[in-house]
Order: sequence, then structure tokens, then C-alpha cells
Amino acid sequence: MSLALQGIGVSRGIAIGRAHVIQHSQIEVPEVDLAPPLVEREITRFLAAVETAKLQLNGIREHIPSGTPADIASFIDTHLLMLDDVMLKHEPVRLIREHRINAEWALRQQRDALVAVFEQMDDPYLRTRKDDVEHVFGQVMRVLMKEGEVESQEELRGGVVFADDLTPADTVLMQSMEIAAFVTESGGPLSHTAILARSLRIPAVVAAQGVTRWVRDGDTVVIDGDYGDILVDPDERSLEHYRLRARDEARRQTALKRLKGEPARTRDGLDVQLYANIELPDDVREANRSGADGVGLFRTEFLYMNRADTPSEEEQYAAYHHVVRALKGRPVTIRTLDLGADKQVDAGRASAVCNNPALGLRAIRLCLHDPALFRPQLRAILRVSAEGPVRLMLPMISNLDEVLQVRLLIEQTRQELQDEGIPFDPKLPVGGMIEVPAAAISAHLFARHLDFFSVGTNDLIQYTLAIDRTDEAVNYLYAPLHPAVLRLIQLTLQAGRRAGIPVSMCGEMAGDPYYAPLLLGMGLTEFSMQPAALLEVKRVITEADARELQTKTERALHSGDPERLRRLLDRLQAGD
Repeated sequence: MSLALQGIGVSRGIAIGRAHVIQHSQIEVPEVDLAPPLVEREITRFLAAVETAKLQLNGIREHIPSGTPADIASFIDTHLLMLDDVMLKHEPVRLIREHRINAEWALRQQRDALVAVFEQMDDPYLRTRKDDVEHVFGQVMRVLMKEGEVESQEELRGGVVFADDLTPADTVLMQSMEIAAFVTESGGPLSHTAILARSLRIPAVVAAQGVTRWVRDGDTVVIDGDYGDILVDPDERSLEHYRLRARDEARRQTALKRLKGEPARTRDGLDVQLYANIELPDDVREANRSGADGVGLFRTEFLYMNRADTPSEEEQYAAYHHVVRALKGRPVTIRTLDLGADKQVDAGRASAVCNNPALGLRAIRLCLHDPALFRPQLRAILRVSAEGPVRLMLPMISNLDEVLQVRLLIEQTRQELQDEGIPFDPKLPVGGMIEVPAAAISAHLFARHLDFFSVGTNDLIQYTLAIDRTDEAVNYLYAPLHPAVLRLIQLTLQAGRRAGIPVSMCGEMAGDPYYAPLLLGMGLTEFSMQPAALLEVKRVITEADARELQTKTERALHSGDPERLRRLLDRLQAGD
């Protein structure tokens, strides 16, 4: 008898294979009171476990296959850095010594404390970094508990892996086994599993709660990474249906590869720019492989995270220069620091205490609050602008005074560099992210003082609808087609056109081929997305007629009916 289960599809494609269930069950951690003479021996045991975990990760790091996306190596590097972090290495030692408890219990207490901090963060990307905490603490805990590593089993080759979660180390090992798909009980679109699956172009479904209770090793399963469907022991008719879809998908992927060197041009001759979003300097390789026109969003937070100090100007310059050089004349948009009151930087100069991090000291507010933190980044970006086409982008702008203050700081920094004889682009474009409703409504005012806009739909939708899309209790309300959201996007596009400045979009909506016809019809001609999504969006654009889409979109938007819009997009996807 067939069984249908549901999760969230985060990496498209169809996979058919045998199930392999990995039970990363919750480790039962004993609490043991130690006699005073045993305390130092327990500390030694804990530190030895940390070193063993580092050796394990280094061994995996050294065996990463060539051509593996940079995301995977960078996640493992992050975990190696965390194993040397004071919060993981020293705090458990303090707990063991002061409370005379066993290493496992001290590690669990510290793990719980750090996870609680990350869960209070507002930014979805930063909040999902609690996965790093879970994975690293789990690695050390397994060493302490002497649990075996199930991830290396050869029988995983070619199968569909079901697990509560997967670490980057799991992913590296499984990649070499050519697994067909991932299914996890936890996670979301921004989780590590989702990011890595998209990078590897492996079908994946996450947030399939309870799935490991219903699926058994050896079951024949079908995974639909588009819609999040999981079919266990399907009948022959269903199997044939999905085999046909898999063959269609393979042909589609082959056709997509032919688009890499082609321009993103509509049937009626409108040229569209397709840029890549990157997290780390080495991600530029994936941007190049996808045929991106440049980098539309270079997030710089990686420079500030998992460290007690702040990055120097030279360290930042080197990271930016790596990307500029790799793009060989194509543009890169560098977003300034987007951390907030929910994340300490520079040994606590930004307070970690905030009643509501979503509305607190974050992003551009933090930078203006602490110019000493901001100035080295401004200098590094201005310096690298002499090496190629660079744009500077300000996150989370909400009022004009913020832009004017940044403009003043940039002018002061230009003067400093000029006095020092350091070259820079005197016409460096300065733009702003439209991700707060107030910024979209006031876009016509911002347009007088900025050189470009970029719509960050992830936050714009959340702030407009007052929902957290990573919260399972309310994420069903996350609606890109809500009339208010579309109205704010429309206002931004109109303000850009009237002021003669370009408007791009760098949120997830820009990388979803389902929304591409709508955005094109609204007048968006610059899209920035994950590299893995670029060719699919290009396909939609090359098959579209922009003038025809504009007419259809105007009528649907005028109605104010999300269902009418959805029906229109469904018809367009079907080729009607």
C-alpha cells in the first residue's frame, strides 16, 4: 500500500530509489557529579574529544572532491573555527571545573545556552546558523559518547537518504556516494541542507516531520523536490508517472545548459540582466559557472562572524578584491555589514541584549551607531572600486537621514584616501536595499540621493505582513502575491523609472521561475539570485513576450485579487 507524505520542496527534481534511514537519535546525556580529584581528568577528556572532532573534520575537508561547490567546504571551515571558539572550548571547561560535572553534561548545557541565543535572532539567515551550533556540538558529543559514524556506510550509494538533519560533513561523504536525494525532518528553505542541496542540484525535501517513523530501509520511494511530495512504495502507475517526469526533467536540464552563453533576452527583444547572490568570496566560481552577468549581492557578514575581533581593512579588501578579479570586468554589488543587536561584534561593542532584534540596532543603524566599525569597510570597498566595476549597497534603510549620514561618511572616506594617494572610483555608485515598507513608500525621496535600488523581498514580505516565514506556526501567511507586497514593489519600480536609476531584486522571489513572468510584466529587468536558479529563470525570460506580459500583469494587478494573479501565473507556467 502506497503512503504519501509531505514536506517543503527546497531543491527541484525527481528522484526514485531505495530509502536509507539515518537515525541521528537524540543522545541521552548522563549527568554525573564528579569527586574533586576527577575534575582535571574530565577536562582533559573533554579537550581530547574536541581535538578528535577537529581531526575528523579535517580528514573530511581534505577529501572533498574537486569541483564541489564552495558552500560545502566553507561550512566545514566554519565548524573547524567553532571548535576553537571560546564559547565551545572554554565555557564547558569552566562548567566542569566550577560545578564538578561530567563533560557530556557541561557540553549539553553550553549547547542549550547558545541555541537559545540564536533562536531569539530575528534575521532568518542568522537564526538558521544555530544549525552550526547543533552540528559542532553533536560532533564532539559523539566522540565523548563513543558513537559510531553512520554517514560513511557504503550502502548509501545511489539511495535516498532520510534523516532528522544532515551536517555539511554528512553531505561531503554522501556526495561521493552519488546519493539520489535528501529528505530531512527539520530545516527550511534557508537551512544548511537546503542550501547545499541546491548547490549540488540534488532533489531535496525538508521539514517532513515524522518521516523517519514511516519510512523503512529498503522502501522504494519517490521524492519530488519541486512540491515537497514523498511517495513510499508507489504503485506501478505512479512510478511510471514520476519516471516520465524525471526524463522530462533530465531533458530540461540538458536544454538549460545550452542557455549558459546566451543573452537573457525576451522574444520581443528586451534585454534582462541576471546576477548572482554570493555569501563567500569562493562562491564567485559558481556565479561564473552559471553564466551570471555579475554579482548583484555580495553579503559581507562572513567576515564578522565566528570571531571575537572585527576584520581589518586589509582582510576586507582582500576578500572583495578576490571577487572583483574573478569577475573579469563584470560588476559586483557589495552590501555593507548586515548584522544587528542580536549578534555581538567586536568583542561586544554592539549590545547583544535587545527586546526585539527585528526593530533594534541592526544593519545600517548599527554601522551609523559605530562609525569605527563601519569606516574600515567603507575604505576597503572604495579601494577595491579602483580594480573594477563595484557598487556599494546599504541594507535596511528606513529614513532619508540614514542615507545622508552615509553619504557624508563616504565623502569623508574619499577625502582620506585621496590625501593618502590611494586610488578609488570617485563615481562609485551607492544604492539602497528596499526591504522595509517605509523605504518602499518613500522610494521617490530616496531616489534623489541614491544611484540604484535593490528590492530585498525576504524581509519586505515579512515586515509588510508581520510574519516570520521560518516560524512553522505562521509561515503559511508568507505570501509574495499579497496585494500590499506587490504594491510596494510597484512603488519602488516606479520611483526608479521616474528618477532614471536602475532597480534590481535580490530576494528569493527573484530566483523563483514561477514569479519571473509577473516581475517581468511589472517592469523588473535586473534579477539577482542563487547561481543554481539562474538558468531556469533565464529560460522563462527567453520564452516570454515582455509587452504581452505587461498588459496581462497590469490587468491582474488592477484587480487586487491574489487568486487571479495565481491563475495567471499557473497558465503562464503551463505555456498558455
